[in-house]
Amino acid sequence: MMYELKDWLNSINNTKKNLINENPSSEKNYPPYIINRCLSGHIDAIMFANEMNMFYFLPKKMQYDFFINSLRKRKRFSPWIRQESIKDLDYVKKYYGYNNEKAKQALKILTKEQLNFIKSKFDVGGQK
Repeated sequence: MMYELKDWLNSINNTKKNLINENPSSEKNYPPYIINRCLSGHIDAIMFANEMNMFYFLPKKMQYDFFINSLRKRKRFSPWIRQESIKDLDYVKKYYGYNNEKAKQALKILTKEQLNFIKSKFDVGGQK
């Protein structure tokens, strides 16, 4: 049986039902990186996730057993952590042909007037 991410997280956080013991072939489908990433968003689980990040080379079953036996039963829901988009970054990238890093550096030194000039070069007009 193929388990989804929500099944793994639900077994770790709520039910404490060991999915790998029930179905040993499901061990290969356990996503340790994603589970660590999901649990690292919670104050009570961040140290456990960090511990598993340091011991990433352990077998998947051992990592899963660590979480299922170490974390207290609790509902943990959090949105996926996303990188913030930087305003005007795309304009600078297109205008100068820069990658993300160089465009971020350029944004630090460009003035508002220069940014407005760059934006005006990409203004195609028409009704909004």
